Amino acid sequence: MASVEVIEDPADPRLADYREIRDAERRRRDGTFIAEGRQVVRRLIDARRYRVRSALVTPPAWAALGEVLAAAEIPAYLIRQDIVEAVVGIEFHHGCLAAGERGPEATADAVLAEVRSDRLVVLEGLGDASNVGALFRNALAFGVGAVFLSPGTADPLYRKAIRVSAGATVAMPFARLADWPRDLERLRAAGYTVLALTPRAEAVDIAELGDGRSLPPRLALLLGTEGRGLSAEGLAAADLQIRIPMAPEMDSLNVAAAGAVALHWLSRLGRGVVQASSETVRPARPRIGGRRSAD
Repeated sequence: MASVEVIEDPADPRLADYREIRDAERRRRDGTFIAEGRQVVRRLIDARRYRVRSALVTPPAWAALGEVLAAAEIPAYLIRQDIVEAVVGIEFHHGCLAAGERGPEATADAVLAEVRSDRLVVLEGLGDASNVGALFRNALAFGVGAVFLSPGTADPLYRKAIRVSAGATVAMPFARLADWPRDLERLRAAGYTVLALTPRAEAVDIAELGDGRSLPPRLALLLGTEGRGLSAEGLAAADLQIRIPMAPEMDSLNVAAAGAVALHWLSRLGRGVVQASSETVRPARPRIGGRRSAD
């Protein structure tokens, strides 16, 4: 197995990238991010979307990832568990950290040019990094090609978002739509129909899609925050409002759960499991009003 540099001093300058890992704003200023856990670091390396500066590993993690790190020519620092905790400032059990470089932020047009999937996800105003991470994980699981973010949506490269996503945020292309919601037109220009997920009574039951309503081949699922839900502007900019039917005791789901249900259904349609009839979903602007919108 390839060699690794052993570090025994928490003040070693080679560990600078791993200090104060909870300081997200510092990471943004430095143009870096931190991935943690063997599975996440392996996904970061395999995806090759970001340059990896180095990896910090405990002996068990080195035994598991040493060959992968060596093959990718990533500098690796071997460190005891107690020293890791002294450096990062928190109790740490994942055994492996990697410092990545953000690089230039991708534009929406560049990401659209890269996408090879007929499914996209769009997130409006999700400020919770855990929800963002969970939705990226769902998106990767159900074959989504890219995620687009409105202003105010949490950074997918926050440490917590990366961790909750199981590394999906470092593997999945994403871009921000700065001119919201006008930039949804960029998705339409690329051939995508925008579906807004909402519990509004007038929204179309998602079960009707593909069963009485045939769908365009390319779909972008728009999801909003928990509680407030999609904005009136976001709803008005969608081509169709859809809802997940549920018992009257509950009118909405956690945004990550709702996204998973919807993406699973849309992936089934994409594989042709549900046969579409001759009635087509046509771009339209559903009226605004009635029940509160939500994820």
